[in-house]
Amino acid sequence: MTGTARSDRSAQYGLLTWIAGEAGVSLATVSKVVHRRRDVSEATRARIEALLAERGYVRPWESEARRPRQILAVFRDLAGPYTLEVVRGIVESASELNVHTTLGTTGRRSISQWLGESVALGASGVVIVISTLAEQDQHRILDQRLPVVLVDPLNAPLPDIPSIGVTNWHGATTAVQHLIDLGHRRIGMLAGRSHSLAGSARLHGYRAALAEAGIPYDPGLVRATDFDYGEALRAARGVLDRHERPTALFAASDAQALGALEAARQLGITVPRELSVMSFDDTLVAAMASPPLSAVRQPFRELGQEATRVLLQLADGKPPATTRRELATELVVRLSTAPPEAEEHGRM
Repeated sequence: MTGTARSDRSAQYGLLTWIAGEAGVSLATVSKVVHRRRDVSEATRARIEALLAERGYVRPWESEARRPRQILAVFRDLAGPYTLEVVRGIVESASELNVHTTLGTTGRRSISQWLGESVALGASGVVIVISTLAEQDQHRILDQRLPVVLVDPLNAPLPDIPSIGVTNWHGATTAVQHLIDLGHRRIGMLAGRSHSLAGSARLHGYRAALAEAGIPYDPGLVRATDFDYGEALRAARGVLDRHERPTALFAASDAQALGALEAARQLGITVPRELSVMSFDDTLVAAMASPPLSAVRQPFRELGQEATRVLLQLADGKPPATTRRELATELVVRLSTAPPEAEEHGRM
């Protein structure tokens, strides 16, 4: 027993002894009331309960029950606007359920180490966001029945590991269809990496929308980058700094869309008069961009709520109804998209 535990027990014993003296009963009688035994008269019980409440006494098992549950939320990093929105969604929704959230990244600790940390802390489980899950970690989760929920995993998990995302393919087709409806036919894309499930789905949605409209796919108008501002800036310059540049760009994330806006500025291309820019995410930075970005909105708060709900269900031994849940996206139109210039439109 630690010194702190001995001190707490001694203080508790002293308090119960004092209450016994005040109530004029034995310490054994006070102990019976504390443990809710029935062999104490109602009048005596009421007197002792009043003294316990007056002194702020909390029964040990009630103290444990009042302690909030804890979950871990592990991210690849905490740098991008998407990450910050997901953090907020998880933390706020967990807080409403009286669940404490500990944040971590895989920069200095591997996912395997975070899984071990969860067990050591007695946490209810782990939400893992935008990360690659090694096969050995996946088997550990299943073999040890660790409560784990994935949000936008980069690789496809084993079938019994729950994952939550959004309708990436449908959201991308909606975004590109918006540009087509405006009259654009030469539409480029800043896509995610092919190993990313979300990035791949958004690229396929882009291609599907073009095919539906009878527009040939031109690989020269597509660049794959991480969901990263700097990479997207360089990639967008490569697409835009050419004789037959696109009249519109669809970016697979807000960070990439911001890179596209800066590339256009550096090249003297006006948005949206000479170039429409369409994004995917609709984080806080989308509305603050210049001009404000049209975007496919991800329901970040709902992502956090669903991840927390499913995780706590797993912790309580209740498997989810489905191991893959996709939440609906929404098209938000702002000032970064417009019909192509009349003379450009006339040449197409």
